[in-house]
Amino acid sequence: MLSRPCSRVACPRDAVATLTYVYADSMAVLGPLSLSHEPHSYDLCAIHAERMSAPQGWQVVRHEVFGEVGYGA
Repeated sequence: MLSRPCSRVACPRDAVATLTYVYADSMAVLGPLSLSHEPHSYDLCAIHAERMSAPQGWQVVRHEVFGEVGYGA
């Protein structure tokens, strides 16, 4: 798999996680980098994945794969 850049403006780092918003459930889901780029999701580097926050009142779900080093480690 080729690397993809972080979606944050002017961030030069490679993405390691994918962020998706589920508006109907007021939920932000952060998981391992998806296999392909999705138009309604955001690829984030380790730094931006760790600092990610959601709007007030929203639930944040962080899905981490055991044995991988990356965000949240």
